[in-house]
Amino acid sequence: MFLKNAWYVAAWSSEIVNSLQQVKVLGEKICMFRNDEGEVIAMEDACPHRKLPLSKGRIKNNNVECGYHGLTFDCAGQCVWAPGGGRIPSAARVRPYPVHEKYGLVWIWMGNAAIADADDIIDIPNFDDPEWGINRGAAMELNCNYLLMCDNLLDPTHVAWVHETSFATAATKDTPLRVSKTDNGVIVHRWMMDHEPAPFYKKVVEFEGNCDRLQHYEVRYPSHALIKAVFTPAGTGGPDGSLHENTFIMDSFNFMTPTNEGQTRYYWFQLRNIRPDDAALSQMMSEDVQHAFEEDREVLNAVQKGMSNKPSPHIDLPIDGGQLRFRRQLQAMINEEQQVDQQMAE
Repeated sequence: MFLKNAWYVAAWSSEIVNSLQQVKVLGEKICMFRNDEGEVIAMEDACPHRKLPLSKGRIKNNNVECGYHGLTFDCAGQCVWAPGGGRIPSAARVRPYPVHEKYGLVWIWMGNAAIADADDIIDIPNFDDPEWGINRGAAMELNCNYLLMCDNLLDPTHVAWVHETSFATAATKDTPLRVSKTDNGVIVHRWMMDHEPAPFYKKVVEFEGNCDRLQHYEVRYPSHALIKAVFTPAGTGGPDGSLHENTFIMDSFNFMTPTNEGQTRYYWFQLRNIRPDDAALSQMMSEDVQHAFEEDREVLNAVQKGMSNKPSPHIDLPIDGGQLRFRRQLQAMINEEQQVDQQMAE
């Protein structure tokens, strides 16, 4: 089950062009394209006549023509032409979906269109700040439920075993975690004091010696994550510290879009507070982060198989506290949404 009254990432903006394509979100098939004005259009990908996907048709004068019998739909999903002459059937329409472009991404609202508000899309400070650099990679296809990746992004401890050559140090195994609930999600974080920077970060920090390191893992409903990494010279970090002028900050934004119950499309990029115009640094960071995420994908795909065919019950550990809290609250939101929909249908 999914929370439908929420914004999800449907695609990178660059993926949607002036041709029809099918995108799958929350188990629904959606026909998407850009019209002649460059606006992204999204509608149900099924002609109401014989259910041929509209994405197998063609664009004609900013409308979508079905490839089977030519029924033609405007950008609002209303049929404006049907073969045979006479009146167009009242049921000859398809559902349109609200979409909005922001941060180089196409966002889609899967629930009640009347309450879709683009101002509710996650706020990303420093995205357009010329003092901050950015790196990103192609969307990744995961053969697992989106909540497994949400679990992963509320779990700072996993880096000690999954990312030994990139994000891990000895401190990532045993430093205690702190869990806090926010109005829109859950945060799991910890400061690790006076230790050697992890291999990935050692290549980018602009100071010598040991560091104080913050792992801030935050997931917001329904499935948007901020992973904030802070590295500052030893003795200048911690909850009460005053960060050094050479402090390195990387904000990793991660958006998990359920394709269906067992598959997820994963979008990501990082913002950094150093060397914004350094193309070589951006490429190195993208490649190294992609490699780490491939490690996550291998583990989570296997976890999906294990959880789907478990011969005995799984267990939870104290380190799972943030994940369990997130899942409970999200399920409560889904239940409430379904109750409202049922009441409106009665």
